Amino acid sequence: MTMRKNLRRIRPWELALTAAVLALPLIPNAPAGQSFAFIRAAHAEDKKLDTSRLVSVGGDVTEIVYALGEEGRLIARDTTSLYPEAALKLPNVGYMRALSPEGILAMNPTAIIAVEGSGPPEALTVLKNASVPFESVPNTFTRDGIIAKIGRVGALLGVPDKAKALEEKVAADLDAAVTDAGKRPETERKRVLFILSAQNGRIMASGTGTAADGVIKLAGAVNAVGAFPGYKPLTDEAIIEAKPDIILMMNRGDGAGTKNEDLLAQPAIALTPAGEKKAIIRMDGVYLLGFGPRTAAAVRDLNAAIYGG
Repeated sequence: MTMRKNLRRIRPWELALTAAVLALPLIPNAPAGQSFAFIRAAHAEDKKLDTSRLVSVGGDVTEIVYALGEEGRLIARDTTSLYPEAALKLPNVGYMRALSPEGILAMNPTAIIAVEGSGPPEALTVLKNASVPFESVPNTFTRDGIIAKIGRVGALLGVPDKAKALEEKVAADLDAAVTDAGKRPETERKRVLFILSAQNGRIMASGTGTAADGVIKLAGAVNAVGAFPGYKPLTDEAIIEAKPDIILMMNRGDGAGTKNEDLLAQPAIALTPAGEKKAIIRMDGVYLLGFGPRTAAAVRDLNAAIYGG
């Protein structure tokens, strides 16, 4: 009776993990100092990735799959995969930074492709050690980063020719958008403060190395607070010293978040050039910060919103 109860407590992902370990071949005479993980990875590379039942994690990854015309492989996506609209019909496995191994493995995928930065780490550990191949896609917020991302997804799907064609198309479009935005003289470029959140009067802003920082630069503007990496809360003094001409935020369709009038009512914001002119731009977050096939269009739209036209 006790044994039966214990068996019923075993979760699906635990069974998958056990099966994966038992299925691994014995590898004799492993070189000293070489980890088992590397040996297993080497064997995995010898096999072609089966993506016939694919779970995509990351809005940019999902967009690339659709742009390659390979959406027929998809069986599920994460909550950030909101484009194209057809993707919304797929089962949702949760937010990319709060994944549940049980939920993903319950979809019975043959492969998982996730953008770098997905998590949490313990969930990724379970997924990477399960019997289902888990592949990560690097995510850098530059023009070359987008092209490399397309190439990586194309290679994993086994469609390098399609990926090459998409790379060339996206690169040409992005180069044209960035070149046009870069024609503005440095002295005329506006300072943009990207605010991630403003809860309880605390301004969380983007420094360097973020998607917001990357798209601001591509659009021919200047990050108003480019002296620190990542996202950090700003003091009132730091906001005033940043002297932003424009405040950039994500447009949340659910009506949540800080409203323009509440943001402008904050004393530090009111004392900036952006506050004085009520210059606030809101754009769809996935579109603006996705760094995927639509980034050239996002760069043009942001440039037009900042400078007019």
